Amino acid sequence: MPAKMTEPAAKAELSIPLPDEAATERLGARLGAFLEPGDFIALSGDLGAGKTALARATVRARLGDPEEEVPSPTFTLVQTYEAPDLLITHVDLYRLDRPEDAAELGLGDALDEGALLVEWPDRLGRLPQDRLDISIRLMGEGGAREARLTGHGHWAARLLGLKDE
Repeated sequence: MPAKMTEPAAKAELSIPLPDEAATERLGARLGAFLEPGDFIALSGDLGAGKTALARATVRARLGDPEEEVPSPTFTLVQTYEAPDLLITHVDLYRLDRPEDAAELGLGDALDEGALLVEWPDRLGRLPQDRLDISIRLMGEGGAREARLTGHGHWAARLLGLKDE
């Protein structure tokens, strides 16, 4: 009997230049509008690359409040925000040493109830198949950055909607 063939998981990529903070906020606003229950957004990049700034802009946009206090969860590890139609959980795993430590954070329940924005997702070990990876990197002098977005699973089809028009 021949081995069962499976189709490769869907995947799509997009690069978005972020020449300034306003561009990061625009990307966050688009991302905030796209968030749905069950969305897992993996934010990676070096220290100071802009992961928290993007998460902050995403949360503020979804809440509809550009002045909302959105602190970095570096020390608390987890911050939650209740939009009228979605619970958003912002997580920073930088201080975790082992993937097992994340089990105590209840991220599975948070994903069941809403959307997750996860900084330092590599600290989890294994990531969901359906997710959006956003890698932010510095592009030389002046603070310019580039966001590399990779949509996996259902995010592959949704990814083009995040492109700046």
